[in-house]
Amino acid sequence: MYKSGGSTALKRLMTEYRELSLHSPEGITAGPISEDNFFEWEAVISGPPDTPFEGGIFTATLTFPRDYPLNPPTMKFTCPMFHPNVYSNGVVCISILHPPGDDPNHYESSSERWSPVQSVEKILLSVLSMIAEPNDESGANVDASKMWRDDRKQYDAVVEEIVRKSLGL
Repeated sequence: MYKSGGSTALKRLMTEYRELSLHSPEGITAGPISEDNFFEWEAVISGPPDTPFEGGIFTATLTFPRDYPLNPPTMKFTCPMFHPNVYSNGVVCISILHPPGDDPNHYESSSERWSPVQSVEKILLSVLSMIAEPNDESGANVDASKMWRDDRKQYDAVVEEIVRKSLGL
């Protein structure tokens, strides 16, 4: 039924899925894309209130390594996303998804990076917070970072168009 490898990871992911199914944070749903592979999840995130993303529905995938939770998953938006902390290919750049240990660039402390005590729920809540409050000092998307910093009205207009697209409008 399940692909081989990562039995500790699989148990952890099953536990986290069960918890998310019972107590999902508002505006977030997530779970395995297929019961045959618990290492690939889909997440659906509602745009946070009082932000230009409000009202949007944004889909993403989480891909978990076989040694989860020792190492973090990768997260990638599968819908259009224009955000300072999301690469143009949809990959999310946020401290909680960076491998454990010291940052070789000395930008973030090890306490901000991934650790096995983190969870899918904490990742998704961090991404929801990131959507609402970008970190333009660590821009994955330079154009979005510059626009967010220098021309907020234009940034909001671009994001509002993405919200419409997320709703199929």
